[in-house]
Amino acid sequence: MGDMREGSESSSTFVDTPRRRLEHMAERTIAHNKAGTTHLTDAPTTIPVSNYHDPERWRREVELIFERVPLLLATSAEIKDPNTYKAIEVAGMPVLIARGADGVARAFVNMCSHRGAMLVDEGVGEARRFACPYHNWVYDQQGELVGMFKQDDFGAVDTSCLSLTDLPLIERAGLIWVTLNPRFSVDPDAFLAGYDELLEFCRFADMNHFGSRRLMGPNWKVSFDGYVDFYHLPILHKNTFGPEFPSDALFHRVGPHQRVTGPRGNWAKLENRTPEEWPESILIGGVWSIFPHASIAGFDVGEHKVYQVARIFPGATPEESVTYLDFISTAPKTPDMVAVIDKQVAFLEMVVRDEDYATGLKIQRTVRTGAKTEFVFGRNEGGAQYVHGWIDAILETSNDQLSDLFRRGVDVARIVNP
Repeated sequence: MGDMREGSESSSTFVDTPRRRLEHMAERTIAHNKAGTTHLTDAPTTIPVSNYHDPERWRREVELIFERVPLLLATSAEIKDPNTYKAIEVAGMPVLIARGADGVARAFVNMCSHRGAMLVDEGVGEARRFACPYHNWVYDQQGELVGMFKQDDFGAVDTSCLSLTDLPLIERAGLIWVTLNPRFSVDPDAFLAGYDELLEFCRFADMNHFGSRRLMGPNWKVSFDGYVDFYHLPILHKNTFGPEFPSDALFHRVGPHQRVTGPRGNWAKLENRTPEEWPESILIGGVWSIFPHASIAGFDVGEHKVYQVARIFPGATPEESVTYLDFISTAPKTPDMVAVIDKQVAFLEMVVRDEDYATGLKIQRTVRTGAKTEFVFGRNEGGAQYVHGWIDAILETSNDQLSDLFRRGVDVARIVNP
């Protein structure tokens, strides 16, 4: 089969629009569907088992990946209205994301400049100002210090130097990324590589938030491996939704990110129609994987879509991770719809907790035995090959070269049958 990579076209009149890139992904999926083939890499590859538990490796991943790469910390739906906020702690960094009265989302370290108290507890809420619960220092939505308890008694200080610490924030396609290092940021366009333009078609910004869940799991890579793996679906999930999904997968790479589609299902409905007639509801199908730690999958609930937005973060040790699951939907937040979607949320939480992470926690116990020094990822597991390739590349890249790495991309997965 010929090369059908996104953005390639022999005609000089080809216009590479986001819609056309989605159509290219659909064309690849349909072609594999007709041929009865799947997406294969050149060869299996191996990953050192120590990568899943070695303390020094884990420390470098936290410092060089999770503290430098933009992380998906929230959906716009969680703080849709002005004067709303979300607080979350990630890899030891307490983060406050606030949407001001002007509608702009900003991120700060959730830390008072006086004596370090957290301004708000983890969760979402409404606030026009943020008052420290320790000594009542007050900050506005731009992070400026605007009030001090008994300021005359405290003494003269330059309040302009006591603002909250800003964190770089990107809000696009109904999603919010934050960089945990306040003194460093990568070029957001280089990092997203146009992936945000494709995600815009999902209309996440127009959706409502229906709930959050927090799960503990194994090493963050053990957890994330499963989100880019269709190979396990009919086996591990045989009693839940596994029979509905094929083990075959197609990986559509966009910068460090990748979208995963299966060659069956709704794609067959496109075969006898021109690309211009293909509905967006089918073109956006599949699992949207966001490097280094996030996955978005949609599920039909009646006439509405419910999206599970999963974000995996390193835990307190190399052998732990924390996963936040958020659920957003096109459905209105009526009492009836909340009840219906709550059932879907409970089901999806159970699948992740009792099937994926229950298995992952057992894997975390086996990797410590030393019985195996390498894991092998097959030709049909190109998603994980790609993720681990990017992890290795970023660990070897300095701060001043990181944006350039994202800008030019790296060939980290040996894909020969796209």
